[in-house]
Amino acid sequence: MNPIPYGRQNITQEDIEAVVDVLKSDYLTQGPKIAEFEKAFAEYIGCKYAVAVSNGTAALHLCTLALGVGNGHKVITTPITFAASANCIRYAGGEVVFADIDPKTYLLDISKVEEVLKSSPKGTIKGIIPVDFAGRAVNLEAFRKLADQYGCWIIEDACHAPGGYFIDSKGQKQNCGNGNYAELAIFSFHPVKHIACGEGGMITTNDEKLYQKLLLLRTHGITKDPKLLQENHGGWYYEMQELGFNYRLTDFQAALGISQLKRADDGLKRRREIAMVYEKAFTEIPDIKGQSGFVEGHGYHLYIIETEKRKGLYDFLREYNIFSQVHYIPVHLMPYYKQYGWKKGDMPIAEKYYERCLSLPMYPTLKEDEQEFTIKCVIDFCKK
Repeated sequence: MNPIPYGRQNITQEDIEAVVDVLKSDYLTQGPKIAEFEKAFAEYIGCKYAVAVSNGTAALHLCTLALGVGNGHKVITTPITFAASANCIRYAGGEVVFADIDPKTYLLDISKVEEVLKSSPKGTIKGIIPVDFAGRAVNLEAFRKLADQYGCWIIEDACHAPGGYFIDSKGQKQNCGNGNYAELAIFSFHPVKHIACGEGGMITTNDEKLYQKLLLLRTHGITKDPKLLQENHGGWYYEMQELGFNYRLTDFQAALGISQLKRADDGLKRRREIAMVYEKAFTEIPDIKGQSGFVEGHGYHLYIIETEKRKGLYDFLREYNIFSQVHYIPVHLMPYYKQYGWKKGDMPIAEKYYERCLSLPMYPTLKEDEQEFTIKCVIDFCKK
């Protein structure tokens, strides 16, 4: 059996041709493919505006800047995420406040967030960054009510969940990143994500002022828009009006994203099929806890099991060329965050989850025999 990774990109001939067409064109960056990708992605998600950027971390950073995070500002997020979900707060000079996860969903626990808000001096918590972890959509309707009560904004980290959704209190489908409950949302186009650009990210919003701010911050804080210039010396003239960054996406990356987006729903359907096969296979295995059965709207970027024998199973699978992964080491236990006083025991549910979690192979091109072999190896290990 060839190596089976936990995640893998799927590059088709159509993808290759789309990129080659751009490489043969007049623009490699700051060309027409960027706007085309933004428009197509906004339509797919169901929001008004989309801003393409160089990666998901850049997207998070720009969101914190656009919302005015600064020194002394506290923002709540989850410890079970990639470090960038927390680091973006630090990039802007803010203070990270972790709240524990729900053991059933692995998502930021709204009751724990409320406890933090209640115990904090009024106005010190500026925002909340929930994460659609593993592809499961956060119920942002509930978070919006809580955020409004305490005067907080919301950034939805939807890197794992393009095409994911939750059902609101009116029975309506709410797509991840559609902007109906969060001021801003972000996505990643890393190779193992649903849509791959090599690297790349997208910010979505329904707020025009935030959209315009993001466009400025993405490109060094520079504008050539005559309507925004304080002076105008001629056609060559531009102004740097903010301290921005070079967080642009290239046209050939955007072309790859456009091509991948066309089959995003097919990939999502296949991920859900794979997840259901795993769920059925592990239902009667006492040593394995699956991912909570079928969840409507789940994007299944990851399929996670829990086991008391995580290290042994991880090593056993590697012996058979199955490369599972752990998502994630709790961010509050990273050495960087420990220096701010975070320690073991602060997030007991997240810490227990970390000791047991293992991500199994999950990607649309995973073959049936590869998944069957993975399942067999997991069960064989549990029988030892």
